Amino acid sequence: MALKKFALAGLAVLLSSPAFAGDLKGETVNAIEHAQYAADATSIDTAHMHLHHSLNCIVGPKGMGFDAKQLNPCANAGNGIIPDSAGANKAALEAAAAKARDGLASNDPAAVKADALSIVTTLKGLK
Repeated sequence: MALKKFALAGLAVLLSSPAFAGDLKGETVNAIEHAQYAADATSIDTAHMHLHHSLNCIVGPKGMGFDAKQLNPCANAGNGIIPDSAGANKAALEAAAAKARDGLASNDPAAVKADALSIVTTLKGLK
């Protein structure tokens, strides 16, 4: 009986973990949404905040540039677009992540907006 309880508890953990869920479409929609928020922002701080959110969705918790102090709107959807895509569209996804990091490093509103719009275009173009 104890073994059965242990097995059921383990199954519950697996089923509730983001790694098991892997909602790539949901992660992509969230990343696009937050990149668009960054592009539409009226202050650099708001733009940076939303770029962080988008980057967190793109790279996931183990990816370059992930910031645990920022919201991860994809936390319950999977491990990030790049890890969940299993190598598909890797170059485009890495380019989108690089644009997010570029935007985060800039204080020029026009450059940040351009980087955010580039992310939107790239992610919308994925197949």
